Amino acid sequence: MSAARPSQTPPSTSICTVQGSLLTLAIVTLLSFTCLSFKSLNPPSLFSSSSQEIVVNKDGLNQLEKGEEGEELSDVFHLPEVFRLNYAEMERKFKVYIYKDGDPKTYYQTPRKLTGKYASEGYFFQNIRESVFVTDDPDQAHLFFIPISSHKMRGMATSYENMTIIVKNYVESLIAKYPYWNRTLGADHFFVVCQDVGVRATEGLPFLVKNSIRVVCSPSYNVGFIPHKDVALPQVLQPFALPRGGNDVQNRTKLGYWAGSRNSKIRVILARVWENDTDLYIKDSRISRAIGELLYQKNFYRTKFCICPGGSQVNSARIADSIHYGCIPVIMSDYYDLPFNDILNWKKFSVILKEKDVYQLKQILKKITQEEFVVLHNNLVKIQKHFQWNSPPVKYDAFHMVMYELWLRHHLIKY
Repeated sequence: MSAARPSQTPPSTSICTVQGSLLTLAIVTLLSFTCLSFKSLNPPSLFSSSSQEIVVNKDGLNQLEKGEEGEELSDVFHLPEVFRLNYAEMERKFKVYIYKDGDPKTYYQTPRKLTGKYASEGYFFQNIRESVFVTDDPDQAHLFFIPISSHKMRGMATSYENMTIIVKNYVESLIAKYPYWNRTLGADHFFVVCQDVGVRATEGLPFLVKNSIRVVCSPSYNVGFIPHKDVALPQVLQPFALPRGGNDVQNRTKLGYWAGSRNSKIRVILARVWENDTDLYIKDSRISRAIGELLYQKNFYRTKFCICPGGSQVNSARIADSIHYGCIPVIMSDYYDLPFNDILNWKKFSVILKEKDVYQLKQILKKITQEEFVVLHNNLVKIQKHFQWNSPPVKYDAFHMVMYELWLRHHLIKY
């Protein structure tokens, strides 16, 4: 008998083993790179700081613990923790280049004034230069500000036709002189206008309206306002005649209040239906000073709900008045993109109605319980600072909220 030969691994088996090892290694490597790729798709973690840990409250909602500054943001924000972190990043990084062309003594660079119903435009022109956001290096800029003021043009009695020509010539000169517009066809440029006619003054340049960011006081969906591109500028009539109201629910004995001119269909209907009602104090004109000094403003202090119908435009300075004096604004203006609507939850501090609800206005307001009113009022007090302009600007005021809206929009621009 011959001795049994030791068994040998067939060559093909060895090759398969090597191939299997290589295949396993390749799979592991592929999975590792895939994991890293998925992580790279997400922005760097904003929650890594030890002072900004995420906790889950009893309602199961993500909230931030207090940061180094001990700031607390109310749930009137859609996403308070996201706002706080993005806001801090904006303060650190955001830069705006202001074109230097244009004589400040005419229509450019500086505000006309910081008072009146178009004060928001003036404050922005002044605040931007008082802020940390301005850069003299256009290569460092995230956005470019076109500093032409329609309010100044109107103050110099410029006709609408001439305003259109002035805006067209100015913007075209910037396009011809500098390379920045052509990089994005104007998508990283913005202009600010609160004067009603001023919005129309840009119609001579369709690409300016279509491409650039419009920061306007009359943001109406039915006249070309694009919410994800444009910004609703709060119309604030400053200075306020009386101090800020709030935390005074016991003094608010009137159900509803409105006094103003009948310069829109909704206002005509509002006055006609409710001007003789005993629960709603509705006047179809401003209250005469002969009746009492500052009586128009004092009525805000005494009322729970202040009616804010659209006028010649969808917007109204009455909304900011209501907020300042602690009266819950009742928005009755279709197609109105409310200021900071993507940041603040307006349903937490206001009542938003369709214009067709004007006929049931009293019944709707009476259905709001005292407890619900108190919650709305307390939330309203929390957001008052966001609808106040200051010089110099202060954290979280109207200027900074507008800048935050611009900061959000600059992320959509690629070049």
